[in-house]
Amino acid sequence: MSDYVNENSGRKIKQSMFRRLADSDRSLGWMLVLPFLILWAWWFLVPFIQSFVRSFQNANFAALDQAEFIGLDNFIQILQDEEFYRAVWHSLLIVIIAVPVQVILGLFMAILVNQKLKGKGIFRTIFFVPYITSQIAITTVFMMLFKKDTFLTDFFGLFGFGDVTWYADPQYALLFVCILFIFQQSGFTMIVYLSGLQEVPKDLYEASQIDGASKWDQFRYITVPYLKPITFFIISVSTILGFQIYDQIAAISRYGALGSPAGATSTVVTYFYQHGIRYMNIGYGSAAVVIFFFIILAITFLQKKFLDVKE
Repeated sequence: MSDYVNENSGRKIKQSMFRRLADSDRSLGWMLVLPFLILWAWWFLVPFIQSFVRSFQNANFAALDQAEFIGLDNFIQILQDEEFYRAVWHSLLIVIIAVPVQVILGLFMAILVNQKLKGKGIFRTIFFVPYITSQIAITTVFMMLFKKDTFLTDFFGLFGFGDVTWYADPQYALLFVCILFIFQQSGFTMIVYLSGLQEVPKDLYEASQIDGASKWDQFRYITVPYLKPITFFIISVSTILGFQIYDQIAAISRYGALGSPAGATSTVVTYFYQHGIRYMNIGYGSAAVVIFFFIILAITFLQKKFLDVKE
C-alpha cells in the first residue's frame, strides 16, 4: 500500500513539474527555440569560430594538421590585393542596384495581390514560384533569353543597351546577375510584405478616408510606417543574400574561370572560393570570410540607424 502511495505521489509531483514548465511562457519559449539554437550553433557558430581561428594561420586545405600561426599576415595580404577590392565593389554594386529594386517591386506586388481581385491566389503563386525554383535552372533559362539578337536584347536596345550576349560581355554581365537576383527575390519580398499589409489596422484607413486622405497619403503616412520593421528585415536579408550570390555566377562561369567574363562577376564569395577552396589556401580564404562578416555587420548596423528601427 505504501509503495502505491509513493508511486502515485511521485507521478503527481512529475505532473505538477511539467505543468509549471508548460505554464511558464519563458520556459515554453526556450523549449521551442532550443532545437534551432543547437542547429544554429552546430552549422554556423562552430564553423565561424573555426574560420576565425584559421584566418590567423597558414593552412592548406589538404594538410590542416600542418597549419602554423602567422598572425595578421593573411589580413594584410588581402587588404593589399586589388582583386579583393574589385570583388567587394562588385558585391556592393549588386546590393546597391538589386536590393532597392526588388524591395520596391515586391511591395508593389504585395499591394496588388492584397486587393480584392479574382484569381489573386494564382498571381501570388506565379510571383512566388521563382523564389523556390533552382537558381541554376533560372540562370540557364535567362542565359538563353539574353543572347544576342533575341527579343529581350532587342527590347533593352530601345533604352540604349547594346545588342550583345549579356552574360558574356564584361559591361553587362554584372547587370545580368542583378536582374537574376531581382527576379528570384521579389517573390519572397512580396510574401513578407503581404503578411505585414494584412496586419495594418483597417480602422486607420477608414478614419483617414473620412478625413479626406488620398490613397497616396494613406500609403505614405499609414502603410509605410507600419511596414518599417518588415522593411528593415527584408533589406537586411536581401543584403546578406546579395553578398552571398554564388550559384548564378557559377552557372555563368561554367565554361571559364569563376567570375567570368574577365572577372566582371567576381564577388566576395567567389574570391573566398577561389583562394580557400580552389587554391586550397584555407587560412587566406578564412581571413576573407572574417572580413566579409564584418562588412555585413557594419552594413546591417547602418541600415538599422538609417531606417530608425526601434528595439
